[in-house]
Amino acid sequence: MLNISSWGLEGRALVGFIDRQKNLVKRYWAWEIVWVVYNVVNVLSVGYLGAGLGHLGAHTSAAALHRTQLYLLVGSLLWGYLSMVFIEIAFAIDIERWEGTIEYTFMAPVRRVTHLFGVCIFTIFYGFVRSVIVLAIAVAMFHLDLSQADFGAAGLVLAASILPLVGMGIVASVMPLLSPEKGQQITMVLEGVMLLVAGVYYPLSVLPLPLQALGRAVPLTYTLDGMRQSLVFGKGLDAVGGDILVLIALGFLLVPLGLLVFALAEQRAKRRGLLKRSG
Repeated sequence: MLNISSWGLEGRALVGFIDRQKNLVKRYWAWEIVWVVYNVVNVLSVGYLGAGLGHLGAHTSAAALHRTQLYLLVGSLLWGYLSMVFIEIAFAIDIERWEGTIEYTFMAPVRRVTHLFGVCIFTIFYGFVRSVIVLAIAVAMFHLDLSQADFGAAGLVLAASILPLVGMGIVASVMPLLSPEKGQQITMVLEGVMLLVAGVYYPLSVLPLPLQALGRAVPLTYTLDGMRQSLVFGKGLDAVGGDILVLIALGFLLVPLGLLVFALAEQRAKRRGLLKRSG
């Protein structure tokens, strides 16, 4: 049971972990610019793909082509944000090992949930800022018309997706903890599977039934569906309410599961002496 003094200690530790993540970004600021450029290029490539469909013989109206382009751009923008948050949380342990602080962090008298949530809070905020920059460039380049979008419903969908995304990231961060040599690669494989089954660039209905079933178990599927319904088709809360409820339920499931799995993996890593920079 935490007393007031303990809550104060955990609160200061939480702020400290957020500040440390901020300092890491500042230290490697040039690389952050590279990643922003990379995200912009990805989004623009997908946007020009949508714009070029008419030149490839797609016999559809200009309005339909514009909607297709917006459909692809929303998927690309969201994937850039969600995958960035997922990867940053999942690689938190790798960064600790690279910086040579992993032993000190895991031996500090701070609850693991404080450590992980500090990483998550900064990553979510920083990822959002980076995505807004990319969105502003995409809107300027493609003259996107979002006048019919329901931004309130879209905001609720995005907020509801945070907890399941955090839970997934914590689960994935176990991989580098258990396997210093190959854990990072396993995390990238998981990201690739999500890209395939979540419907980033196409509706789930085009996938084979087994992949559709897998896609329905991935929170990103419901985030993408809800955001497209509200931004592309202008649907309100009544249309995306189901996606929001599913995301909330998955969040309450995945966050405790992630913390439990991480605690078990941490115990195993300490027993086997894996908490060191060399692995």
